[in-house]
Amino acid sequence: MTDPERELCVVTFPGFDPADPAAGVLFEEAGVDVAFRPLVGPRSPEELVSIMENASAGIVSTDPFDRTVLERLPRLRALARTGVGLDSIDLEAATRAGVVVTTTVGALEETVADHALALMLAAVRRVVENDASMRRGEWDRLGALTPWGLHGSCVGVVGLGRIGSAVVRRLQGFGCKVIGSDPYVEDMPGCMLVTLEQLFERADIVTLHVPLTPETRGLVDAGRLARMRPSAILVNVSRGDVVDEDALVDALRSGQIRGAGLDVFAHEPPAASELLELPNVVLSAHHAGLTSESVRELTYQAVVSALAVLRGDPHPGIVNPEALSHERQAARRDQL
Repeated sequence: MTDPERELCVVTFPGFDPADPAAGVLFEEAGVDVAFRPLVGPRSPEELVSIMENASAGIVSTDPFDRTVLERLPRLRALARTGVGLDSIDLEAATRAGVVVTTTVGALEETVADHALALMLAAVRRVVENDASMRRGEWDRLGALTPWGLHGSCVGVVGLGRIGSAVVRRLQGFGCKVIGSDPYVEDMPGCMLVTLEQLFERADIVTLHVPLTPETRGLVDAGRLARMRPSAILVNVSRGDVVDEDALVDALRSGQIRGAGLDVFAHEPPAASELLELPNVVLSAHHAGLTSESVRELTYQAVVSALAVLRGDPHPGIVNPEALSHERQAARRDQL
């Protein structure tokens, strides 16, 4: 039961612990009530409006905050995204509505980079296939499941932001030749910059670290998959829609590429995806950025940023500071 005289923060991030005393103290000191509505599957805009209708703030996962949702939430002033991806939030509509959006920069980038390396190693060392073989009672040391190596291979890193550059640093320790492509980066220590087409043609492993935008949606299509070497592996820890999944399934089935390591999917969870049937794919449930430590940090940063916005204070995680303008905030209050 929430107090109608107090502000309400609705939490949809499933990693949030309602019993966490640290978060509880922060909310109580701020005089803000909390409602926990974890996102555990696809959520429609109508469902989202229903659970957020009385909220002043949200600590949110990948809920679909599009224009139609934001226009129906006149009380909402802050959205704290647990992560750095903003493809689930219409940032322009949020800004127009005076809803301040924050992200948790620095909380998970190194963890995602670790997971990208884990998928690479699992794929090239054929860990999942060999594990299944062992459980069948087999002992296949030099047969069809002989693994490949990461050391000395050429790895192409698409996107050289915080996560991509962390991957580059890790690959140097494996003695890899690292090439990269990013239109916003002019120099990267330990990484030779090439065009995107050159990267797909040369790399033994292609690893994706780009946000989902109109420019990157479908970036890895049938044409780019065809450019890859038959011995190549694709790793995706960014967003599922960066890859044309139908084209990827075809490439994996036909042997056009050797394998893939995937943490993200076009539809999550990917219950009906043909990718689940392929032995040469290593899969994980969109948890590249999640560890017990990073979940605590994500939660703490999101709570602090949401409460800062409600107080009207600046915060380094704010991505649309123009939403803080006095005019927009005044218009927001007038809707109540």
